[in-house]
Amino acid sequence: MTSPGRLGILGGGLVALMIAPVLIVGLLIGGVVVTQASGTEVNASALPAAAARLIPELERVLHARCPELPLPFAAAHINAESGWNPHAYNPQGRAAGLYQFQEATWISAGGASWATAPPPAGADVFDPLRHLEIAVPWLCANLRLVRAHLADSGKPVDPLDALLVCHIAGCSRVTGSASGIPTAGEAGCDRTCAETITSYIDRVRTQAQQLTAAPVPVALDGLPTPAPFTGTSTSCTEPDPGSTGCLTSATHHALEQLLHAFGAPGAGAPIRSFTCWDAHAWNPSSDHPRGRACDFFPSKAGVFPEGAELANGWRIAGWLRMHAAALQVRYIIWQGRIWSPDSLDTDGWGRPYTGGGIYDTNDATGGHYDHVHLSVRE
Repeated sequence: MTSPGRLGILGGGLVALMIAPVLIVGLLIGGVVVTQASGTEVNASALPAAAARLIPELERVLHARCPELPLPFAAAHINAESGWNPHAYNPQGRAAGLYQFQEATWISAGGASWATAPPPAGADVFDPLRHLEIAVPWLCANLRLVRAHLADSGKPVDPLDALLVCHIAGCSRVTGSASGIPTAGEAGCDRTCAETITSYIDRVRTQAQQLTAAPVPVALDGLPTPAPFTGTSTSCTEPDPGSTGCLTSATHHALEQLLHAFGAPGAGAPIRSFTCWDAHAWNPSSDHPRGRACDFFPSKAGVFPEGAELANGWRIAGWLRMHAAALQVRYIIWQGRIWSPDSLDTDGWGRPYTGGGIYDTNDATGGHYDHVHLSVRE
């Protein structure tokens, strides 16, 4: 959260700049028009694993304290600030916690002083639930304030974008600029300041859009929730039911849970066949010879699936993605795309799969069109 001297964002990769915005805070304006319901569904699997347990808490606080702040936007804002690390600390701006508040701002919002830099481990700014309870109403006050200013001045900027300007550069940048987003030379903002603000808004907006995108093009209803992996062994000691090789405990668990969800493999079944352990002599760095990967074929190997078989592949990939935390998913490759819990989607599901210089991505198998590849973390 900006206070005099900060335009740097931990998690946003931005450079701290010495600026002195005048922060406008603490005023509540009535008659607010809701931009979007805060309960809009968020694809939490597109966020870092740490976000999964906090999304419900964020939604609860938004519903109670700031229903006009959309959940996807708020989630993307936290992701840009701290990457959902509740103990994040930026030594340049001396900003802490999920939303990266500086001490003076945190105290003004109702939090406790932390006195040391960085704050002690037990500081309430590092308590994720307490942080949300304090930060969300503070952000909401600024949102309502800039919304009223934009309405009175006729400035064309979306209030949510103006809120981001407040957060990293101070609300004076909103009130002191012609549009509500400063260009170079406006409101004490030089070229670097203006470019930093624009880049930050674009990043949060892009992430918010990605968080509301459907992760798979098929419905996943009717599939059971897997039991979470609770083991600790990372050695390849479990028998692979499809070969004479071995699997790690986590891979064996994921395989059992997936077969329980989709049924026994066979012609006409969602999973036609599967393979796990394999020597993979052509790719020694593969997870297969380590017992950390399985391939699930919804169709015949070497054939581009269509119709029901393609839909089955998407259901397998989507189910694994939905339960990535419970199943220790490291990454999934399917339909020429690769997805991991630590990376956001780009242009749809996951990111383009390059084949790593080993696989021909135009081939049904090399591009992972005929099978869903699962790699686990342990």
